Amino acid sequence: MVGALIQVALALYLATVLAFKVKGGSFFKGAMFFPYLINGIAIGFIFKFFYTRGYVLDSVLQWCGFSLDNLPYWLRDQKVNNWSLVASSVWRYLGQTMILFIGAIMSIDGSLYEAAEIDGANKWQQFKHIILPGIQTILVLNIILSITGSLSAFEAPYVITSGANGTGTFFVQMDKIAHSDQKVGLASAMAVVLLVIIMICALIQKVVMNYLFRDADDGTAKARKHAQKVEKARKKALRNQNKVAVGAAPLFRNGPSAKAETAVES
Repeated sequence: MVGALIQVALALYLATVLAFKVKGGSFFKGAMFFPYLINGIAIGFIFKFFYTRGYVLDSVLQWCGFSLDNLPYWLRDQKVNNWSLVASSVWRYLGQTMILFIGAIMSIDGSLYEAAEIDGANKWQQFKHIILPGIQTILVLNIILSITGSLSAFEAPYVITSGANGTGTFFVQMDKIAHSDQKVGLASAMAVVLLVIIMICALIQKVVMNYLFRDADDGTAKARKHAQKVEKARKKALRNQNKVAVGAAPLFRNGPSAKAETAVES
């Protein structure tokens, strides 16, 4: 779950940078989104060889001056093996999360940034008071997707480590219980428990986000309230005008006023 929060934070930072005009921005967007298009099993095999002792990662670190004897076993050492799996997951899903953030940021009205610059707001203040409130819905969505994805991770830990050395996720253990131990009922109960856990996490996350953004407003809500108030005042003035017009008109055509008009005409 910590990896999910790291993924969202890193994606939000990159999206904030790439949403505006940056040299080579299109290339970086495509390069970061490409891993999401690769099959999860293929990514598992890629990182299995990437982390294997003496292979890609160890070779690169040796080129940087590290000794092989001082490097940990990335998939066997329980101090680092889960972080190795987190890194592979972040590498795969970072682009998807970032693209969603970029779409939300680009939908914000550019005049808000111009007004903020005129008022002397720096980049951090623009991010805090314009971007964050404007992408609140997408931020909540990405956090929910990242947390539920981390709770239901299966492909990477199953292919890379087969759940050994403390890397077995909930889904990996459930698969082992259902297929290896032939305890289908217990595995089904675990699936229901996982569903409840995900719902609780989503509810807690929603409450926390509503509390954090309780005072946030991108101007839309205030503009809507102001428009409703103006419309109500206009309708009230129109009703009063109609009442005055109706009160000034004669109620009975053949009443005293009608006789007075006849006498004047004669």
